Amino acid sequence: MSTPAMEAGRTLAMGENEATGGGRSEVDAPFGHALAEVGRRRGDIVGLTADLGKYTDIHPFRDAFPDRFFNVGMAEQNLVAVAAGLARTGNVAFATTYGVFASRRAFDFVAIACAHSNLNVKIIAGLPGLTTGYGGTHQAIEDLALMRMIPGLVVIDPCDATEIAAATHAIADHDGPVYMRLLRGKVPVVFDPATYRFEIGKARKLRNGGDIGIISTGLMTERAIDAAAVLETQGINVGILHVPTIKPFDREAVIEFANSVGQLVSAENHVIVGGLGSLVAETLFDAGISEKLTRIGLPDRYIECGSVPVLQERYGLTTAHMVETIRAVMRGGA
Repeated sequence: MSTPAMEAGRTLAMGENEATGGGRSEVDAPFGHALAEVGRRRGDIVGLTADLGKYTDIHPFRDAFPDRFFNVGMAEQNLVAVAAGLARTGNVAFATTYGVFASRRAFDFVAIACAHSNLNVKIIAGLPGLTTGYGGTHQAIEDLALMRMIPGLVVIDPCDATEIAAATHAIADHDGPVYMRLLRGKVPVVFDPATYRFEIGKARKLRNGGDIGIISTGLMTERAIDAAAVLETQGINVGILHVPTIKPFDREAVIEFANSVGQLVSAENHVIVGGLGSLVAETLFDAGISEKLTRIGLPDRYIECGSVPVLQERYGLTTAHMVETIRAVMRGGA
């Protein structure tokens, strides 16, 4: 699908929405509105940001509860430290910034100030993976690998607006620290909000299929659904297992799914080193399953600046690339 950015051949400004919905309906700022809902029923919820209130979608909570919102300025280590302090006084702190700053710049603060003491700090990380064109300084392409190494830290990569809202409610009720990736702005609706249920640590089988199975997370699940529909018209039966929680990882669901399909593909908006693909490979090895795994994800390198649709096409995060990869696997060429 063409976008204004693709047609103009330009990199969008930092505040512009760079994710596309593929023609699906969209919800504006699902995280912020869900957090405001949580805040209305719970007085212990506080919000913080590092000068990114608008660009991490926490502004609906800020506007509803200005006395429970804190902007610490462009100081991400301090953001996490202040959130930890608020959590120690009995609050549940939601701290928002970009994923690169939370996972790289504030890593030690997340590990020691929050996770070491099992504090109720929920880190909401914008611009995950290749959803911004601002190059290696702003593309959180290795955050899942980094954050899953921290003991006791829950790590979540939601697919759509429905799951973001549901996960926000779930992590507010979870006792302990959480790192959640954020799709911001107008976010596509993939799952039916009336029927979809999110549970921390649980994968969800979206589609049965015996020829090949896609294990996906985050925005790549939307593309897996679209790719499966295309492949079905070509006589290829594709199963899909959506894994929104990277840690704790639902190994049992992965093993059961792997045993139900002929071949496996993993798909993630992340480098293929240390993220979902690595977790799937570890799980298969530990279970004694020798099934071949083809990994779709970003290469082990920094990504240049540019238009997001162009970059996603170049590095294989599109539905079309997934279709071609699976066709090659079925032919024995991948």
